[in-house]
Amino acid sequence: MPHEMIDMPTVLASLFEGDVFDRVMALQGRNYRDVPGRKTIQVELDGQSCFVKQHFGVGWQEVLKNLLSLRLPVFSARTERDAIRRLVELGIPTTPALAYGERGWNPVTRQSFLITRDLGDIVSLEDFCRDWPVNPPPLQLKRRLMLEVARIARTLHGHGMNHRDFYLCHFCLDRPALAQGRVVLYLIDLHRVGLRDEIRPRDRMKDLAALYFSVMDIGLSRRDYLRFLAAYRAAPRQPFSGSEVDFWQEVGRRADRLYLKYQQRGPR
Repeated sequence: MPHEMIDMPTVLASLFEGDVFDRVMALQGRNYRDVPGRKTIQVELDGQSCFVKQHFGVGWQEVLKNLLSLRLPVFSARTERDAIRRLVELGIPTTPALAYGERGWNPVTRQSFLITRDLGDIVSLEDFCRDWPVNPPPLQLKRRLMLEVARIARTLHGHGMNHRDFYLCHFCLDRPALAQGRVVLYLIDLHRVGLRDEIRPRDRMKDLAALYFSVMDIGLSRRDYLRFLAAYRAAPRQPFSGSEVDFWQEVGRRADRLYLKYQQRGPR
């Protein structure tokens, strides 16, 4: 008998007639992402806007492509579900999970879904900070945002997690909260998150290099970068060790390579 597991509140399950798993996998909505083996759509369920991540099986071709690139493929939506649970435990705001299901023993052909609640009126930091070089934000707001990003990064890495797509576009600012004077940042796009007891130095370096690359053109000063470093290290008065200096130099080198790759020129 094929393995099947569904974790869904009764109220939500009652919206689907017949086989709940098949019905969720057949849902149609506004397309947000459609890549081989995986799709993300926006739908309305029980009067609320939701996102449905549908995984149809990664397939052997994708497995081989990832292995040749020395990367582990993402086999199902379980990775994102587990990441959401861990972030909630750690006090890092993220998209709330409403339901999860998976079918099949073979990880290559396993199907799965994850339903999450729409976060509402949010804006990515990539968009929010885009015009900072010509229209600088209030200093206090910039510092609060930087400190919150540093807190999230420090908490994530301090608990064995790496995002693997740790760019500014995956930090989303809650607009209604900001209008009330609060800074709430959601960390999203968690389908590739790594979960371990302790993060590997190379994984931490890649996350920080991706973040550094993504902020290179928003007009940050040397003082801003030092402020972030102090908050991320949580030990501002402690001198850098030789290994730390080497680590941050490698972060900078990798960020420069990313910039050259995507912008076709070196960073300013």
